[in-house]
Amino acid sequence: MNLSYFIAKRISFKRTGGFTGTIHRIAVASVAIGIAISIISFMILGGFQNEISDKVFSFTGHFQVQKFMSGNAFEESPTSKLSDFYTEYPQNELIRHVQVYAHKPGLLKGDEEVEGVLMKGVGPDFDSLRFKDSIIKGRFIQFSDSIASNEIILSKKIADKLLLDLGERITMYFVQEPPRFRRFEVVGIYETFLENFDDKIIIGDIQTIRNLNGWTDDQVGGFEIFVHNPTKLDEFSEPLYESLDYDLKLIKVTDKYIEIFDWLILLNNNVYIFLGLILFVAAFNMVSILFILIMERTQMIGVLKALGAKNKQIRKIFVWNGVRIIGRGLLLGNAIGLGFGLLQQKFRFISLDPESYYMSFVPISWNWPVFLLLNISVLLVTTLVLFIPAMLISNIQPIKAIRFD
Repeated sequence: MNLSYFIAKRISFKRTGGFTGTIHRIAVASVAIGIAISIISFMILGGFQNEISDKVFSFTGHFQVQKFMSGNAFEESPTSKLSDFYTEYPQNELIRHVQVYAHKPGLLKGDEEVEGVLMKGVGPDFDSLRFKDSIIKGRFIQFSDSIASNEIILSKKIADKLLLDLGERITMYFVQEPPRFRRFEVVGIYETFLENFDDKIIIGDIQTIRNLNGWTDDQVGGFEIFVHNPTKLDEFSEPLYESLDYDLKLIKVTDKYIEIFDWLILLNNNVYIFLGLILFVAAFNMVSILFILIMERTQMIGVLKALGAKNKQIRKIFVWNGVRIIGRGLLLGNAIGLGFGLLQQKFRFISLDPESYYMSFVPISWNWPVFLLLNISVLLVTTLVLFIPAMLISNIQPIKAIRFD
């Protein structure tokens, strides 16, 4: 049996009481609190980033393809579904889905208010299942093969401004020469809490925009691309660009809404700084606690040296003792952190102000590789710093240590 490990077990807090037991429990609690807070931080950060990103991507795709144009920033020049890109994209292994879209500005006229909006026309290929989580009332548009649908989906903010609800009809005047209007029925209300969409976007049938613009059935404003791995958008940009026709351009959505995604990246820096502080505090606590344990066990160290134990063997006793403390702290901290995440995901007992945080509850993301790496980092860092106070043992003289009180 390993003598150092055996003695470390004998002096653990389960076998000792009083001051030593209290010190051990404080050490376990400090490690547990640190790892629990770290896990919860990464859960919330990941959940927050995923929630915001999914809302944007469900509205826009990961990439947008448009024709090169100048002039009206609210409308696209028409491109064709007969283009090489659209007809050949099913053979592209990077692409999961492509859907068509077009935009057209106009004015919604309610009973008392008029609101400037931008209609986003979509077709039957729109990924309504992905967008379903943003719909808070009603349903998605039902499309017809023969005529343009007169159904639209409004944001909650626009519906509240115009005092509209499901089933009501409203007139929209389109900005063109000569001006034209259409009557629509509100069949759904969505809410993303993102001003870029909720303030101005309504969703309708792309065939309506084709009819207003005099486009043919194969013409669209652009294509929205969904890729299989959204974490590699930068890597996919070049090969996707190479697959486009000469008159088309590729827009990465993270660049189009750079203010949102830069803000999410900035949150990463805050968490990394926070993690560094927690690692420093945990390491400092372990060093301090091990110093205290060595001081309390000075007489035992003297006796062991007098019996012929080497400094290396005695150092291992306290290092093993520290590792046992860290192990218990990690187990307890993981239980607390993961337990909190499970309860928050199921019951959503912590709510948020949507106006400030773009969601009504604290989201949770289960990133197991990050949790594993976090545990390994805490274990390695705190274990390494244990050797700092353990070096003090080399300077302890047996005779003085036995007389130490």
